[in-house]
Amino acid sequence: MQPDYAAILQTIFAEVQPLLSQGKVASYIPELSKVSTQHFGMAVYCLDGSTYSIGDSQQKFSLQSVTKLFALALAFSREGDAIWERVGREPSGNPFNSLVQLEYERGKPRNPFINAGALVIADILSARFVQSDIAVQQFARTISGEPTIDFDMAVAQSERQTAHRNYAIAHLMKDFGNLHNPVKTVIDSYCRQCSLTMTCAELAKAGGFLANHGSVPWSGQRILDASSSKRLNALMLTCGTYDAAGDFAYRVGLPAKSGVGGGILALVPGELAVAVWSPGLDATGNSLAGTYALERFTTLTARSIF
Repeated sequence: MQPDYAAILQTIFAEVQPLLSQGKVASYIPELSKVSTQHFGMAVYCLDGSTYSIGDSQQKFSLQSVTKLFALALAFSREGDAIWERVGREPSGNPFNSLVQLEYERGKPRNPFINAGALVIADILSARFVQSDIAVQQFARTISGEPTIDFDMAVAQSERQTAHRNYAIAHLMKDFGNLHNPVKTVIDSYCRQCSLTMTCAELAKAGGFLANHGSVPWSGQRILDASSSKRLNALMLTCGTYDAAGDFAYRVGLPAKSGVGGGILALVPGELAVAVWSPGLDATGNSLAGTYALERFTTLTARSIF
């Protein structure tokens, strides 16, 4: 029997209100620091096409690291297992912008969801497409069915101006031979990619293909085979929420990818995708209220992968 998603979202919306002022926005990207912590939106996209949403679910927000999932899916659909020669599949246990591990592991990032790994994926896509960020944008439009999905150029510019650590990461990987395109090209594309904006409703719909074993549920277009989709879901569970992946799996029990814009996309394979947005972050860079909302969602619906 399908849960009453509308009533469950109402319950969650009421419960998260006291949490909205407890998180902190990502102030290291100046443009993101302008966003109020009082926003909260949540949307559920079921594979039968039914949708449920609440709060600011129709307001655009900066996806940031959630776009790493789309970039990875696009690269994996083109390159297959060859990408693992340049990026690993293990949790890092370190902050997403750390250089320490990268140094002693000779320029091969632990996984595609930390910044170093995402830069390698951007480099791989840059060899395939004229502009990797445009390729990711077009991919996002395809899987969501929303042709107007675009970049927030003010965020992209803000990100570029403060990208010193990402430049350091890229130059280090370049020195180890794991970045093939010019560093500036990769960084510029990566910053624009991260500035893509979506609503919770659009993001949940975009995640539908991973919940549907690699096939876009509303169009039937196959993006990945079922085995590849399974592998990406596994990476989301183990690496998708920065260095809090273990705690997130313990609390929420779903594959997920988060971003410092406050968005989180999570999946119940075979059933639905759910997106939540609340800009206030916890100490690990995940949405504080968003993580709680997803924890309550899996509890109240009795839906998780465990």
